[in-house]
Amino acid sequence: MLRRVIVCPPGREYITYNDPRVHNIAEPADLARAQAQHAHLREVLARYGAEVISIPELPGHPNSVFTRDPVVVTPRGFVELRMGLPTRRGEEAWLSRHLEDMAVPRAGRIEPPGSLEGGDVILAGRVAFLGISSRSNEHGVRQMKRLLEYMGYEVRVAPVPAPHLHLGGAMSMVAPDRVLACTGAFPVGFFVGFDLIEVPTDDFVSGNVICLRPDEVIVEASHVAVADRLRRAGIEVHVLDLSEFIKGSGGPTCLILPMARD
Repeated sequence: MLRRVIVCPPGREYITYNDPRVHNIAEPADLARAQAQHAHLREVLARYGAEVISIPELPGHPNSVFTRDPVVVTPRGFVELRMGLPTRRGEEAWLSRHLEDMAVPRAGRIEPPGSLEGGDVILAGRVAFLGISSRSNEHGVRQMKRLLEYMGYEVRVAPVPAPHLHLGGAMSMVAPDRVLACTGAFPVGFFVGFDLIEVPTDDFVSGNVICLRPDEVIVEASHVAVADRLRRAGIEVHVLDLSEFIKGSGGPTCLILPMARD
């Protein structure tokens, strides 16, 4: 069960930029709609048992609303990552300071020339899935692999296939032993030991859902086929319109930094 998350509600920073391409923003968002959608997400998270901690945007960083990427929180503490998108550099230290203010211990840091974004790290019990992507290079993945193996994780690494930006766009945990993954996106045996639910790849975040508790998830409203497939697998689905964040190249999990689960 998801117990504690950090979010960053969208404000002026989310729509303030000169060139959307350097921030990987597909199209401008409607701020009022984005704020209403984010508020609804926070309400649903709180209703199902999560403590929701909101932090202010980082000035000059429209992507700071996507708190999933700058750090990863493990049972041993947080790992400060190193963003692969140059315009997001600086978000790592910003979010790390917030965690340190909450007395969360630091467990490590990704150093140059490594890059690693949180969307390419998925922790599943004692297994850790890592993705090599356009944002997370082999140097960064190797550093994270060493850190996680030292903590006792079995680490599995795979390339992130197009059209997905991050590993988390193609797969998500939906229960401790169940994983949702886009059909044909991963090598044979990658999910051995897990019950696999395959879904179609409609876009770059088709496999991106928030697990609230075992077999209960949040799905973005445009992913109708994914929601239908999950329901057929016996999973309770909450459909939320997060379209203004899809415009920013993010999915549901991109908007939350999980800090604690039961």
